[in-house]
Amino acid sequence: MVPTLYWEGDVVMILDQRKLPGKTTFIACKDMRRVIYCIQTLAVRGAPAIGVAAAMGLVLAARAIRVKDPVKWRERFSASAEIMRAARPTAVNLSWAVERMLALADAAPQEVETILAMLRRESELMLAEDIAINKAMGRHGAKLVPKKATILTHCNAGSLATGGYGTALGVVRAAAEAGKRVKVIADETRPLLQGARLTAWEMVQEGIPVAVAPDGAVGAIMDKDLVDLCVVGADRIAANGDVANKIGTFNVALQARRHGVPFYVAAPLSTIDLDTPSGDLIPIEERDPGEVLSFAGSKAAEGSEAINLAFDVTPNDLVTAIITEKGVLKPPYNRSLAAAKAVDKI
Repeated sequence: MVPTLYWEGDVVMILDQRKLPGKTTFIACKDMRRVIYCIQTLAVRGAPAIGVAAAMGLVLAARAIRVKDPVKWRERFSASAEIMRAARPTAVNLSWAVERMLALADAAPQEVETILAMLRRESELMLAEDIAINKAMGRHGAKLVPKKATILTHCNAGSLATGGYGTALGVVRAAAEAGKRVKVIADETRPLLQGARLTAWEMVQEGIPVAVAPDGAVGAIMDKDLVDLCVVGADRIAANGDVANKIGTFNVALQARRHGVPFYVAAPLSTIDLDTPSGDLIPIEERDPGEVLSFAGSKAAEGSEAINLAFDVTPNDLVTAIITEKGVLKPPYNRSLAAAKAVDKI
């Protein structure tokens, strides 16, 4: 399994997912600005991976602060943290990681060198924790998968979207490891084809059968009884269970409800945002119009405008269950999510 990101000495190495599946290349990040570039250009993407990348980027920012006075150092570190927080608005894991690193810096001893060492260790711990969380999530989710099943997923929520193993694809992997006969249908996920490029690539690497389908075919595919369940990831889950994920997820959930197909969301507890009451309040990123106005050498009519929402929100009543590292959460989500987060803090 190719790593998504890792430390190489004092450099953060990030797999450039824009080049996949054609090339496997890494971007060497020696400063925080380079990490932010990777986050904003989708060289690294997926909420958990963005969170870990943010933590690593803040370590680089911390090292670049050339003052020894702890008070002034913390002021500058807080300013860097706010720059990192603004890198992408929808994925709550980014803010979660920033808050975790800020809290550590605030609580650490006064010596700057000690703080730097603690921040580095924390970023390494977050990477290891993410992989362990994904494997636990996979074990819980695999219990929902029949012995023989075709699983439809949207976008990429595999090892590439995390520190390793994956959320939605972690469920697929765990089911396969448990001896279940699973197949995957990967929506293309336009306009950047994360499903066709990344999910399909991961499954081929794992030897798990996969078929790529146009986003618009999801209804017809379900109507032919080709799907047993849907499993997707999430970039933010509101307190009421509304789920923000890659644009097109809402359509998958609607078709799943129409055809009686279970629709599961796999996400770590860090993706649950109890401070956001509902999906109406989740900020939705809009990206470059050029991503939808041209494709594979063809262009839209001159003078056309674009609507390029990066994410949509699936209402909680379309979500069968939410798979986390602590177990499978079911409606009413305002209770089950709050209870799971409360236990996580103990």
